[in-house]
Amino acid sequence: MTTYRAIVVGLGGLGSAALHRLALELGPGVLGVEQFELGHHRGASQDHSRIIRLAQHQEQYAALAGPAYKAWAEIEAESGQQILTRTGGLVIEDRVARRGAATGTRNIEGYTEMFDRFGVAYELLDADELGTRWPQFRLAGGEQALYQEDSGIVDAARANATHIALARAHGAEIRTHTPVRAVRADGGGVAVVTDTGTVRADRVVLATDAWTNRVLAGTGVTLPLTVLREQVTYYSTPHLAEFSPARFPVFMWHGRHNFYGFPVYGEVATKLGQHMGGDETTAEERSFDPDPVRRERYDEFLARHVPRFRGPELYSKTCLYTVPPDQNFILDSLPGAPQIVVANGAGHAFKFAALIGQVLADLALDRPPGHDLDAFAIDRPALTDPAFPRSFHI
Repeated sequence: MTTYRAIVVGLGGLGSAALHRLALELGPGVLGVEQFELGHHRGASQDHSRIIRLAQHQEQYAALAGPAYKAWAEIEAESGQQILTRTGGLVIEDRVARRGAATGTRNIEGYTEMFDRFGVAYELLDADELGTRWPQFRLAGGEQALYQEDSGIVDAARANATHIALARAHGAEIRTHTPVRAVRADGGGVAVVTDTGTVRADRVVLATDAWTNRVLAGTGVTLPLTVLREQVTYYSTPHLAEFSPARFPVFMWHGRHNFYGFPVYGEVATKLGQHMGGDETTAEERSFDPDPVRRERYDEFLARHVPRFRGPELYSKTCLYTVPPDQNFILDSLPGAPQIVVANGAGHAFKFAALIGQVLADLALDRPPGHDLDAFAIDRPALTDPAFPRSFHI
């Protein structure tokens, strides 16, 4: 039986980042295993763009946001690839549409509290100021916004490919089209069962997202994860200059629904999505057909608030969010089997992926990660108490 120093199962955003960090440290003897082809569209890490931002309304994420930018800068420096594009970013709250809704800290005050606590510069804008600076928006007057200049785009597909290339440069082996059927603690190591045989590792990192419980079945652990089918739409706007990254920021709109949007990037098109709210599904049963209700909802929002962002639909595509009941990450070792590390990004981790890769490598190598991970522990009540309520931030 072949033995590796470390195996990473799942080579999307978090897994590819962990593979790079482990290979950087351990060199040859590190294996990455992917059940499909690299860059596949069945999970959560495909597509060109994700928003990266210092704007966070929860302390556990605000504390990681700055270090995440530094981690991405390290990847860019090592690879010579540009992965981040700064556009500036807006958080827009439609206070009339959200009146009476229970938003927790997901509001202007929640973001400004974290900005102030972590010393992040920002601008607070009323509707008139927002419309003057970005006349692309059509506003009713009840909106308030935050602008933060460091927000932008992290190129998901390029980032994953870069992490894989760097891992290979440090000696990592890659196996694609190799489903992992089970992992089992094996003495001080781990047996990893695939269709082509069993391999062994001193340490294993599982970054298997919607397939997590299937892979964990041999350990006796089942996590309370909800899989949601989400989607984005690209629009072939004819107003390219108005929506170039130099003239239009990434944005989040908190109203009746929570939308997020991008300037022209990756495609000659703008991009809009809705955070959360998709249908529950499974990795095996999910549909790849876009939801017409979401399409109509997006179109209505744009017609009302960002009309020139629209154009003929280039395409809509679906992806999966795999979400714990509290919508927090899972970054931890299995109780009783510290040689198995589990990673789950809860549908919002890509902006942190380069940093999480280092955290996972630290956990796998039994080192303190240098960040407070209590909110992401695998034995927290949200994952161990069957009565814990789902509290998704939608």
